[in-house]
Amino acid sequence: MIVFASVTILSNNLLSDCYRFPDSDSPTRVGSYMEAVKVYLGEKSQTVCAIFVHESLYGCGIAYVITAASSIKAIQRSNCYHKEGHEASCQYGTGLYMMLFGLVQIVVSQIPDFHNMKWLSVVAAIMSFAYSFIGLGLGIAKSIENGRIQGSLAGVPTSNVADKLWLVFQALGDIAFAYPYSIILLEIQDTLKSPPPENQTMKKASMIAIFVTTFFYLCCGCFGYAAFGNDTPGNLLTGFGFYEPYWLIDFANACIVLHLVGGYQVYSQPVFAVAERWSRKKYPNSGFVNNFYSIKIPLLPRFQVNPFRLCFRTVYVVSTTAIAMIFPYFNQVLGVLGALNFWPLTIYFPVEMYFVQKKIGAWTKKWIVLRTFSLVCFLVTVVGVIGSVEGLISAKLS
Repeated sequence: MIVFASVTILSNNLLSDCYRFPDSDSPTRVGSYMEAVKVYLGEKSQTVCAIFVHESLYGCGIAYVITAASSIKAIQRSNCYHKEGHEASCQYGTGLYMMLFGLVQIVVSQIPDFHNMKWLSVVAAIMSFAYSFIGLGLGIAKSIENGRIQGSLAGVPTSNVADKLWLVFQALGDIAFAYPYSIILLEIQDTLKSPPPENQTMKKASMIAIFVTTFFYLCCGCFGYAAFGNDTPGNLLTGFGFYEPYWLIDFANACIVLHLVGGYQVYSQPVFAVAERWSRKKYPNSGFVNNFYSIKIPLLPRFQVNPFRLCFRTVYVVSTTAIAMIFPYFNQVLGVLGALNFWPLTIYFPVEMYFVQKKIGAWTKKWIVLRTFSLVCFLVTVVGVIGSVEGLISAKLS
């Protein structure tokens, strides 16, 4: 976790320096990740980058559907265990909850600029801190209740070395998913004022953000393992290591769901914008694509509806929900998404853009160091993808 955090800090520092083109002192600003790839590396690289970026955004939508449904299910199970006792079966599926979450997203996706509402960021931050502190507190309390630290240095035992390697590789993918915000770093940096220079401010902000998130990741992970050892669930708040206080577990999971309602839109709206912009350009005379119609629903204010927007966004949400229902495996899905996008988006493109901006020649000391850094991260991505795909297939077949 600390290594991945350090790698992300280095990558973000390289990316922050690429905000101004062609050098850090230039007045020309680059306001998005894909725009930066285009101006530094050309349109072909931008096309490849766009595939990974939108696959990453789409994958996050799938992961959010799975996580939200797991949290809703956990609330129901928590109440069941409280009423029926800890030995009760209390088994529920997640399909219905995924469909309910998808239905909410279909409605919310039609709200104009929902992802840009200022209160959304405030609510998301409050919810994140709430469920993080609750998970950490419950882990500490359980460790104290046990009177000893569970688990071992070797981790979860397996019947052979190959199975252990699959789990290690999958874990690398899960950890890689923990730092996915490189693709929105330049958008955030574009909102900063100067002086001081935007890249300096962004580097400090990234350092603080990664330090805080790593602190919570490590504390929740370490205290969770200390509390439950080899029986530690993949998600502390939904895997039912904790039963009481049930209302606190319910509240934490409700915070997760509320956070993910807005988070899904934050990751989906850029895809919507690209699809709708392309459609308007491709079909400028189409009423289906360009016309808006006023609709009035009783008890609600009148609002504008565009047929293409309604259809595309609905199909998009339905597709992410359907895939989540086919592969409802929290850790395995996160592992695949994290590993698949880690090297290209967090490492490769920032390093290549940095080479161009700083005019770093081949086989210089800095070139060799960064090339080696990129190669090592590429190998981590490869083993992470292999381990996570194997875990996903094994979970599906079992």
